[in-house]
Amino acid sequence: MKPTVWIDGDAAPKACKEVVYKASARTGVHVVFVANRFHQVPTSERVRFVQVQGGPDVADDHIAEHCAQGDLVLTEDIPLAARVIEKGGTVVRFRGEELDEENVRERLSMRDFLDELRQGGVMTGGPAAYKPKDKQNFSNALDRWLTRSLR
Repeated sequence: MKPTVWIDGDAAPKACKEVVYKASARTGVHVVFVANRFHQVPTSERVRFVQVQGGPDVADDHIAEHCAQGDLVLTEDIPLAARVIEKGGTVVRFRGEELDEENVRERLSMRDFLDELRQGGVMTGGPAAYKPKDKQNFSNALDRWLTRSLR
């Protein structure tokens, strides 16, 4: 059975979604877009939209419960990434970074540290604007995964 690409949808950049939909049309890989608010997805037998209830981590929980070993999850959510990797899935962030057992622990530690700073009143800033280079890095990471997974 072919692996599935899961998109943690509410925070996915439009550019990333477009890249994934084109890759699905080109390769036949199935895509499941999960979000807690409605999103338009292409009309295709290979692309499915799942709308979950609102609330913290509801979409993440759905993805973690339904993804399988060998699947790809596209997310910026580090706790979700850790759960997916534990199940034998692959995680790629929207700027093209692939997470694995080693670096996801580092990202969890950094996330927790920054959370502590924010709770202490320190302004840590938000993410940088999404740039063409980020889209290219993401596209390259997706292509590497497709090449490995669809042999």
